[in-house]
Amino acid sequence: MNHTSDGEQRHPIPTRVTHWLMALSILIMIGSGWRIYNASPLFDFTFPDQLTLGGDVDAALALHNDPGVASAIAWHFAAMWILVASYLGFVLWGVLSGHFRRDFLPITPRSFWQDFTAALRFRLEHRLGHYNAVQKLFYWGVLLAVALMIASGLAIWKPVQTYPLELLFGGFQGARLVHFLVMAGIVLFLIVHVALVILVPKTFVAMVLGRASEKSALAERNLPKGNVS
Repeated sequence: MNHTSDGEQRHPIPTRVTHWLMALSILIMIGSGWRIYNASPLFDFTFPDQLTLGGDVDAALALHNDPGVASAIAWHFAAMWILVASYLGFVLWGVLSGHFRRDFLPITPRSFWQDFTAALRFRLEHRLGHYNAVQKLFYWGVLLAVALMIASGLAIWKPVQTYPLELLFGGFQGARLVHFLVMAGIVLFLIVHVALVILVPKTFVAMVLGRASEKSALAERNLPKGNVS
């Protein structure tokens, strides 16, 4: 089970495996999704081909008269199934292990506002193993965003078979818009998430090795030179 306490953070194997599978699949879906978007843009801009996934555009046009959209779709669907499986596994483990209840709850408007204003003033203290109210809300938000991305993607993929679902998004174009906006939100979350990991690299250690402690790092810094054990 996930165990977090002040100064120490632990992530069991199910959490780490599903986390990295979701990360990989989301990155693939973003890159391939941008290539698909470029073929039929919703807005007056497209993404640079170098940031998309689907092969060399010029080579694909020369060989198949297609700017790599078919290849991008293949990548997109392959990653989608990995995302669905890992997302369901992550949520199931989070509920059954008590990780969500223990680490992501409770959240109150007062605690969120206090931590949010402290973060704006760069005075929000971070303790390894402790999730502040801003982090808790953001994690719930990204879990909801992934669910919306999957649901809107299904409505786009199978608009006839999932017609009631498509109606919830306001039709086919509405589902495309939701899919794009949710993807944009996830990209922003990833940027912030990676930036925070760079600031607190021990969180990366915990997600790779399963355990990280501020105490061990402090002990190493305080160890006298030449004292090797």
